Amino acid sequence: MSVVSELCLYPIKSCAGISLREAVLTPAGLMSQQIYDREWMVVDADGEALTQREFPKMALIVPRIKGDMLEIHAPGMLRLEIPLGLPHPDDERLRRVRVWDDEVDAYDCDEMIATWFSKAIGTDCRLVRFHPDAKRLANVTWTGGVEVPTFFSDGFPMLVIGTGSLQDLNEKLAAQGRAALPMNRFRPNIVFSDVPPFEEEFAELYRIGEAVLKPVKPCPRCPIPSIDQATGEFGPDPLDILQTYRVNPRVGDHVTFGINTILREGEGQIVRVGQTVDMELAF
Repeated sequence: MSVVSELCLYPIKSCAGISLREAVLTPAGLMSQQIYDREWMVVDADGEALTQREFPKMALIVPRIKGDMLEIHAPGMLRLEIPLGLPHPDDERLRRVRVWDDEVDAYDCDEMIATWFSKAIGTDCRLVRFHPDAKRLANVTWTGGVEVPTFFSDGFPMLVIGTGSLQDLNEKLAAQGRAALPMNRFRPNIVFSDVPPFEEEFAELYRIGEAVLKPVKPCPRCPIPSIDQATGEFGPDPLDILQTYRVNPRVGDHVTFGINTILREGEGQIVRVGQTVDMELAF
């Protein structure tokens, strides 16, 4: 039987994550201390999302939840603190922002925060926060017609990867004389251990305690796995190895690694590291 071995929350899209011992399951993804996964996002002057794909140093922006603040660190920068409380409903700092094909309203954080992020990343940008009245849904083609909310994720509320899948990749890298990669290169929310390589992709459902999660779409991979999350530098890209055995016709022959997942039952349930996972296979 599989076990939850890692939980990770990414408060700011494309910045470092927060490793958790437990998290609350919500339809929009993991939540901890009322902070949701990808609740914040960095945008350019036109409101377009910035990511590690273009700005790999975003990996070095490290958020932490400290009391009623989101505390943020970056090399060579003074600590930044952002209040966790939502702005007043009448706050007029709204900005229309875009993530892939979706446009939503977001709160525009203040000029001091924009200046801090611009210096940390090396380009003019602003930090925005998902507006509670905004609505962004995962692709219903993959969710079976179910309306599944998500914040500023690439498209789905949770990404699941099994440790066996990474071990399989690392064995192939080692056979080529290349270094093993850590799991954080693939930025999952939930990691399962004690599961054969890629079996998580062939499950119909995952049962964790009273919660039921459903894997829905294999995750097409971009260049981010080539970025060392500890240095913010591009390194050898594993996509050339993945290309030899992970081309997936279900998603237009893109290379996939990990499975996008939605919550079917158990909103508000707590998932914990060490908890067992009952994986119901689809065949």
